[in-house]
Amino acid sequence: MSEELQELADRVVAQAHAGEQVEAYVSRDVETDIRVYGGEVEHFVSAQSEGIGIRVIKDGRTGFAYAGTLDPTAIAEVLAEARDNVAFGTPDEWAGLAEPDGVEMVPQELWNEALADYATDRKIALAKELERLTLAGDSRVRVDDANYADVAVESAVASTTGLRRAGRENGCYVSVSTLADDGDETQTGFGFSVGRSPDEFDLHKAATEAADRATRLLGATKPSSKRVTVVFDPYVTAMLLGIISSTLNGEAVAKGRSLFKDRVGDTVASPLFTLVDDPTNPLAYTATDLDGEGLAARRNSLITDGVLQGFVHNSYSARRAGTKSTGNAVRGGFKGTPGVGCLALQLQPGTRDQAAIVADVDDGVLIQTVQGLHSGVNPISGDFSVGASGLVINNGTVGAPIREFTLASTLQRMLLDVVEVGGDVDWLPMRAAGVSLVIRDITLSGA
Repeated sequence: MSEELQELADRVVAQAHAGEQVEAYVSRDVETDIRVYGGEVEHFVSAQSEGIGIRVIKDGRTGFAYAGTLDPTAIAEVLAEARDNVAFGTPDEWAGLAEPDGVEMVPQELWNEALADYATDRKIALAKELERLTLAGDSRVRVDDANYADVAVESAVASTTGLRRAGRENGCYVSVSTLADDGDETQTGFGFSVGRSPDEFDLHKAATEAADRATRLLGATKPSSKRVTVVFDPYVTAMLLGIISSTLNGEAVAKGRSLFKDRVGDTVASPLFTLVDDPTNPLAYTATDLDGEGLAARRNSLITDGVLQGFVHNSYSARRAGTKSTGNAVRGGFKGTPGVGCLALQLQPGTRDQAAIVADVDDGVLIQTVQGLHSGVNPISGDFSVGASGLVINNGTVGAPIREFTLASTLQRMLLDVVEVGGDVDWLPMRAAGVSLVIRDITLSGA
C-alpha cells in the first residue's frame, strides 16, 4: 500500500511548472478506540481516513490545499487550488521545501503484523480484562473507564527538490482511569501499557498502578509551606519534558520565545542531565523513521551533561536560523503543513529505581500529579508555578498523602538542581518517556 501512495505523490510532483516547488504528502490511517465500563463496551470506533496535502512555493509565496480523498479528479483540483493560493501568500525569504541531506534512515521494525491482524473481539477482551484486574486489586477502587486504542499509519512524500520516501508504522496502548472512595472522599488514578503489539502489554502493571495512584492519596491533607526536595513520578517527568521541549524548538527560538535563546554551549542543567530526542529508539511509542517532510528521523542530543547542544529544526526554521534541519518536522496529517517539534524525548537514565531513590531522601515529597502545567510554566521567563499532590518523604520512607499545594521555582533553577535521574524508564503513549527525577530546593506553598 505504501508503494501506491508513493506513486500518487510522484504523479503530482511530475506536474510541477517551471519556477515552482511542489510537495505532495499522502497518508492513510486506521484507528481503533474502545472504551469499556462495567464489563460492557461503552464506546467503539474503528475509522479509516486518507487524503493528500499539496504545497506549491513560487517567488517566496506558499500555497497549500488538501482533500480527504485520493480520487484522481480531487487530487487535480487540490493541485490547482494550491497554485491559486500562492497568489494570496505573503512573500517569505525563508520559504522553501526540504532538500535531501544525505542522512540515511535508521532501519526499524515499526510495523507489527500481529497488531495488524489482531481481531476486534480480542481488543475488546483486553479492555475488559484490564478493568477486571483493576477492580480485583482493592475494594475501595472503582473504574471510571478502561480503554484500548491503536493506530496504523502509512504515508508517502515526494517533492521537486528530490525527496521521495514512504513508510508505515503502527502501535497500540491500553489505559485505565480509577476512582478510590473512602467515606466522603474520592481520589483519582490512572495506568498505561504500550506496545507495538497487544502481546507486549503488561495489564497487571497498568491495573496495579491505576489502583495505587488513587488509593495512595486517600486522606490527603494540605501541607505547611517550606522548601523541599521533590521526586517526580515518571509520568510527571514526561509532562515536564514536554514543556522543556517547547523551549528547545528552533521556531520558538527564532521568534525570541525561548529561555534558551543565545545559550548554546552554556551549562543550563546539572551534569547528571542528558536529554536526547531519539525517534530511532524502537521502544519509544512515537518512534519513526521519517519526519514530516520526508527527511530521515535521527537522534539529536539537546542537552549533554548539562550543556546545551542546540535546538530541533525543520527545514524552514533551519533556514531562518542559518543552520540545517535536524529531521524534526512534525505533521498532524495531510491537512496541514509541517511544523517543528521534538519527536521522542528521553532522559539518559540512571541506575536506581524509585524505591532506592526515595530511601536517600530525608525531607521531601514524591510528586504523583501536577495541575496547570501548561498554564503555570512560562517558556520565555522560565517561571514555574503548578498545583500538585503527592506523598511526604520522611527519612527515606514514603508517608502521608498531601494535596492542594503549589510547587514554585524556575525551569532554569530546577534543571541546575537535578540531583538524580532514575533508571525506571516508563514508555508512555506520548512524545516523552518518563523516569523518576529528583530536584532539590523547590518551594512548596501550602497552608
